[in-house]
Amino acid sequence: MAKQEISPSVIRRLPRYHRFLGELAAKGIVRISSMELSRQMGLTASQIRQDLNCFGGFGQQGYGYNVRALRDEIGQILGVSLHRRTILVGLGNLGRAIASHVSFPACGCELIGLFDSNPFVAGRDLDGMPIHHTDTLSGFCRQEHPELAILCVPEQAAPRIAKQLSGLGVRAFWNFSHGDLQLDEPGILVENVHLADSLLTLTYGLRQQSDPESDGE
Repeated sequence: MAKQEISPSVIRRLPRYHRFLGELAAKGIVRISSMELSRQMGLTASQIRQDLNCFGGFGQQGYGYNVRALRDEIGQILGVSLHRRTILVGLGNLGRAIASHVSFPACGCELIGLFDSNPFVAGRDLDGMPIHHTDTLSGFCRQEHPELAILCVPEQAAPRIAKQLSGLGVRAFWNFSHGDLQLDEPGILVENVHLADSLLTLTYGLRQQSDPESDGE
């Protein structure tokens, strides 16, 4: 299939499709129509069909979608079977939570290294995985060739560490520092995650409920 420009909004919905279809498969549901899937996901059936048509036809007229087959197809698009070698830098509370609770294999990643600059943290282990000092990042990356780095470091440290890692072959960054990370190198992918943005979306909704006349100004 020839590559085409896919809208970022479509791409951001793919993991949600993958998750919902996995939940349906776990319940023993074999097939589902776009209409039923739309009701469960809070989207329109037309939106679902348009999204999936960006990657080819997956459904059958009068049958709908085979749940497991569609999930497998979306998983292939997302690259969940590729096991991208991943490191995590910053083992504070957030870094530890991500390292311990994110299902990396289900996301197409293999967590191969943990790093922290605190000498009281480096040298210990987390869930059986050793925590290395950040001074050893260069040697580790030259030997293990990670593609993806998770940054749970202070905002001021993130650009320096990212620049170092991109020079060592890391091509993608999942950034949890408080600032937006921007790298000028071509081919580098950055996903900036701000948990507070999600919380503020909720507080906005609560404000609208309590003050329906509010116009947001």
